[in-house]
Amino acid sequence: MTETMKTLWASVQGDPVFMRRVNGWLTVFWIVMIPVSIITGWIDSVSYVAALSLWALVSGHWSAWQAARVEVKQDEDAAAGGTHVT
Repeated sequence: MTETMKTLWASVQGDPVFMRRVNGWLTVFWIVMIPVSIITGWIDSVSYVAALSLWALVSGHWSAWQAARVEVKQDEDAAAGGTHVT
């Protein structure tokens, strides 16, 4: 089971189109959740605000990590090709 999860995780990380789609749909989901949480009163729930804060923390770090991976790959490609990417 663990090996399957590692393989799935590696394939997801290597597919930028999939990651863009997932992040796009999650963005739409959270935008829709703004009025839903206000109407239902969830916005006053400590658990809801804590979950939202955790999601913001995780997604922020995930985005920074992905951006860093892209920069490293660009630097590696530039070094291999003899050109500099800005």
